[in-house]
Amino acid sequence: MIVVTGALGFIGSCMVKVLNDANIEVIAVDDFYKDKKDPNLENKEVREWVHRDIFLPWFEMHYAKVDAVFHLGARTDTTEQDSTIFDRLNVAYSQKIWEVCTTHDIPLVYASSAATYGLGEHGYKDDHEVVDQLTPLNPYGVSKNEFDKWVLLQDKAPTFWAGLKFFNVYGPNEYHKGRMASVIFHTYKQVRATEAMKLFRSHREDYKDGEQIRDFIYVKDVVKVCKWLMDHKPENGLYNLGTGQARTFYDLASNTFKAMGKPEQISYIDTPEDIREKYQYFTEADMSKLKKAGYTDKFYTLEEGIEDYVKNHLVGYKIW
Repeated sequence: MIVVTGALGFIGSCMVKVLNDANIEVIAVDDFYKDKKDPNLENKEVREWVHRDIFLPWFEMHYAKVDAVFHLGARTDTTEQDSTIFDRLNVAYSQKIWEVCTTHDIPLVYASSAATYGLGEHGYKDDHEVVDQLTPLNPYGVSKNEFDKWVLLQDKAPTFWAGLKFFNVYGPNEYHKGRMASVIFHTYKQVRATEAMKLFRSHREDYKDGEQIRDFIYVKDVVKVCKWLMDHKPENGLYNLGTGQARTFYDLASNTFKAMGKPEQISYIDTPEDIREKYQYFTEADMSKLKKAGYTDKFYTLEEGIEDYVKNHLVGYKIW
């Protein structure tokens, strides 16, 4: 059986879907009191349900039934400023999972984040040598980088482990995320309500409005790579997980209008003051390490991903 932490969440529930499709039994770990995420696991098969708060002692007792762990659960709110929350949920909790996996040699794939790269002063290459130099822009990014740094200092590790630096993930099952949901999700909602979309205005002279660019990756590719890593077990380490092709927010919004069959109507508003100084204008994953490891499958293009997301999921908010 395979443990999926954060199993009720966006990426975690998609991971459960992929494991179900492969006829692999799942142990789901999450905070099951937050029922707004319950639809994400409807019609999915789960062998055991373990609440997040009791999982660590459960894991120490029942490790023998666990074949692998996808540790995808975390506090992911990039606007949360209380670092103690991240220290507890993203660092200390992850360290304990690592220790049990190491003691009993259980393969581990865990979620890091491209938020660790900050403004990209050192580029976006998943090189272990630069991890100590990175300066994330918020407590969430700091927590993910602190765990990466801790992992790289460990003398003992599971025979296989991989930490994945997720870039801008979008796709089905993110409907509960509110402000933290992808811009594609928010574009769809705005267009349905107003026939128009408002993007953040650029506050830098070197970027035109709407031309801020990010590496957007479809969640179906994310979980496919997660499973591939666990199946093939290449070299241990940190791996970027984006497409390697940055695209503008204008491209994103424009393609959402197109997928909805609506005429394009885009305007611009000021970026909120609370995130303006720490707003990333460019991210793009260097994907050479994953390719060198042997991953050759094609990623969804932004156009393909948006079309599938809008037509097959956002219409009716269908779960995947």
